[in-house]
Amino acid sequence: MPKKIRELKAELQKSGFVMKPGKGSHTKWTHPDYAGFVVISGKDSSDAKRYQEKLVELALKIIEESKE
Repeated sequence: MPKKIRELKAELQKSGFVMKPGKGSHTKWTHPDYAGFVVISGKDSSDAKRYQEKLVELALKIIEESKE
């Protein structure tokens, strides 16, 4: 069962990402230890697409590795 968009946003925020608003339902998440940004689109109650879940997982993995 896919995660909800709000769950992905909560994971990013918990890891220290900061949200910047975008157009429409898009939000841009930045972190000082992550090169670039993560863009999440969709309503909070919508199911996340698999590519969105993978993008968040990769970003969190990179942040975790940078702490070590």
